[in-house]
Amino acid sequence: MKQTIKILQKVVKRKGSSKTLSFSMPHILKSIFHLSNQKYVSRSNFCKEIQLGEGAVKTLIGHMKEEGLVETIKSGTFLTKKGQKVAEKFYDAIPAQGFLKKCDITKGKFNYVIRIKKEFASNLGNGMQQRDYAILYGASDSLTLNHDKNEFFFIGDKMKCFDNESETKKDLIDKVNPNNGDVIIITSSDDKFVAEISAINTAIWTINN
Repeated sequence: MKQTIKILQKVVKRKGSSKTLSFSMPHILKSIFHLSNQKYVSRSNFCKEIQLGEGAVKTLIGHMKEEGLVETIKSGTFLTKKGQKVAEKFYDAIPAQGFLKKCDITKGKFNYVIRIKKEFASNLGNGMQQRDYAILYGASDSLTLNHDKNEFFFIGDKMKCFDNESETKKDLIDKVNPNNGDVIIITSSDDKFVAEISAINTAIWTINN
């Protein structure tokens, strides 16, 4: 998996004397996820999906093309076979994600959840590092949980989460269908895009660790 993440790192590497890039690894991974669900993606759709200007998106696509992840034709941009394999690797590590309903345990209007397979659950500590990765991208709050026998526990202290929020617990199970030992990351923000991109950033670094 580390080798796959290195591909993302290559994509966001500055080329020669180019200016500082306005996109980073979570933007690339979100782009890969988005491309994997559509045959072709127009540049205007790209701009809307990853909330970057047209110039930045053009540069992003150019960097992805240099690494052999995408190609572009008149109909739009699409994943190459290499890009599809990278997408499959990440989907294997991150089998489910999506927006949750608003709940009392987080601070923001939007909550985004990512499920990470238990194989990547080592060295999580108390979850503070994951929180830092989320806040780096603007999240107002972040939770890192373990799942075990239909219960969710805070990382580090094994305290149950959602004891008094049965609807949230049900929404979470329905959304990501976790297995025992899986890691659940929830990031929160009043901005929908920030909630998602901060969760993706946290997931990348959790897997990489």
